[in-house]
Amino acid sequence: MNTAVRKERTDSSPVLVRRPGPRELHPVRTHRRRRTLELSLAVAVPLVLVLLWQLAAAQAWIDDRVYPAPTTILADGWDRAAAGDLWPDVWATLKRVLAGYAIGTASGYALGLLMGSLSLVRAALEPLLDALYVVPKLALLPIFLNMFGLGEGPQVALVAATVFFFVWISTMSAVMSIPAGYRDAGQVFGASSWQMFRHVLLPASLPAVLVGARIAAGVAVLVIVASEQIAAANGLGHLIFDSRALFQNDVMFVGIVCVAVLGVVFSELVRILGRLLTPWAPRDRGRGQS
Repeated sequence: MNTAVRKERTDSSPVLVRRPGPRELHPVRTHRRRRTLELSLAVAVPLVLVLLWQLAAAQAWIDDRVYPAPTTILADGWDRAAAGDLWPDVWATLKRVLAGYAIGTASGYALGLLMGSLSLVRAALEPLLDALYVVPKLALLPIFLNMFGLGEGPQVALVAATVFFFVWISTMSAVMSIPAGYRDAGQVFGASSWQMFRHVLLPASLPAVLVGARIAAGVAVLVIVASEQIAAANGLGHLIFDSRALFQNDVMFVGIVCVAVLGVVFSELVRILGRLLTPWAPRDRGRGQS
């Protein structure tokens, strides 16, 4: 609590007096100060870790042939980017992620909406999908290789399958958790099936769906990196594991950094899109709210 509570005594009985604190007296200033503190911590913690890593490499506390210093990784990444050697791998990974993510999101949302709305469809399909959900998605890669052959098909299908389950589960759960009163109100006003979807189901379920979609964005990047190690001739995953096999550890770390940046940026873009599409929904992060 940011308020002060003081016990005062009157002639008859004690009285609790609640006095406003800084949060109530200066809400904008308090929020700005809290936001500044959170951003400072978000920047300071990774920066300190990188500086410790740099110091450990400079002082030979670690073998810089195995764990190159951050400055070495940065210089190598800059050189590869300037020479044009890095961008083909970045684009190959990004293209697969975007294509698979679009397919998985669309199919997962459509089926999740259908299963959340119709109990008979849910009863028919949920046991099968639950069984497939627990199967590690990389285990499906040989099946996709048999189906699509070598090339982009298996990579895109693997990302789509991974994203599908996250979006399907979040959509079905969101639709099922919509209060019955919302549906009853739509029926009372004579809403058609499209109006019920447009004005009741969609706005009520979309915030939870977008949270699942943001989680799926990060997982999609993670899965494609593992897949590119096994069945791809390019991409960041191939760059990471091929560099490790050739003992080019600086290049390996460049690929890891690129994957981290790609995952964070992709997840943040989905989160920002969610904020724009659902301004009525509470934030899915606690920053600036405490």
